[in-house]
Amino acid sequence: MEYRTLGTSDLQLSAITYGAFAIGGNMWGGNEEKDSIHAVQASIEHGVTTLDTAPFYGFGLSEEMIGKAIKGRDRSKIQLLTKFGLVWDGSNEGKGKFFFDAERNGTSVPVYKYAAKESIIKEVEASLRRLGTDYIDLLQIHWPDSTTPIQETMEALDVLIGQGKIRAAGVSNYSVEQTAEARKYLNVASNQVSYSMLNRGIEQELVPFALQHHLGIIAYSPMERGLLTGKYFQGSHLKENDHRNGYFRQFDLPKVQAFLETLTPMAEDKGASLSQLVLRWTTLQPGITIVLAGARDAKQAIANAQAMDIHLSPDELQFINHELAKLQL
Repeated sequence: MEYRTLGTSDLQLSAITYGAFAIGGNMWGGNEEKDSIHAVQASIEHGVTTLDTAPFYGFGLSEEMIGKAIKGRDRSKIQLLTKFGLVWDGSNEGKGKFFFDAERNGTSVPVYKYAAKESIIKEVEASLRRLGTDYIDLLQIHWPDSTTPIQETMEALDVLIGQGKIRAAGVSNYSVEQTAEARKYLNVASNQVSYSMLNRGIEQELVPFALQHHLGIIAYSPMERGLLTGKYFQGSHLKENDHRNGYFRQFDLPKVQAFLETLTPMAEDKGASLSQLVLRWTTLQPGITIVLAGARDAKQAIANAQAMDIHLSPDELQFINHELAKLQL
């Protein structure tokens, strides 16, 4: 495994990071707790020491399972990344920006973007309890909150750093303008954003900004929620309550399938899966610090970690990029 420094912080994170959205269950068709815990533990044992989660993932369940998975392990060798700013329990008292209605145990629950100081403090205390730790390595605002000044949010994070409850702070889903504003009040370490072979919009503005200002980029959804594994085109069926049934419709699926077919010989030649090849390509893109990869069980987790063993030459990277250009996405 390769370990990389996040921005100007002192955090050393695994290039492949465990993304814990799916093990929360909500929006992903559910998952067995023992499989999820084994996936986290297998990740750590194979060098993926960085775990990224959020309170919203499973309404606290994802954080709880990570807490169970790391219990008794050397905390100094594990990096916990979590978030704040999506409130679903009514504690915001109607404040903030309505985001969407989520399903919880068959009931519709309104979710708000809310990042006021007092709310952040409460969220962090709840996350610490669920994770079973006394500090968070990187705390990130989950989505921009238009109802709270960025200055207020950043000042709250600065207080938490001073208290030792978080080691570093980051943003997520922020534009270049919002990131620049945040940096006026706090030296944020990173911006976590969506990035994949099919979604390269950040290369236009955010990547150059990050390279210029030594800002870390954490890439999420590199597999486009499983689409780039190729399994979707091989008869794999999604559960009825899986949000990907709608998510995949945004893509020209025949073009994506044809693209993946061009990569298959390269993957086979390297003794790798398409998933591993896609992950490795993503880790090698300019400006990308770490890449999130989810896993529902230990087998998937180990495969994700082994993606870093793949060598891609400049000519092979050029071939992949040439084929990507044909997609015209």
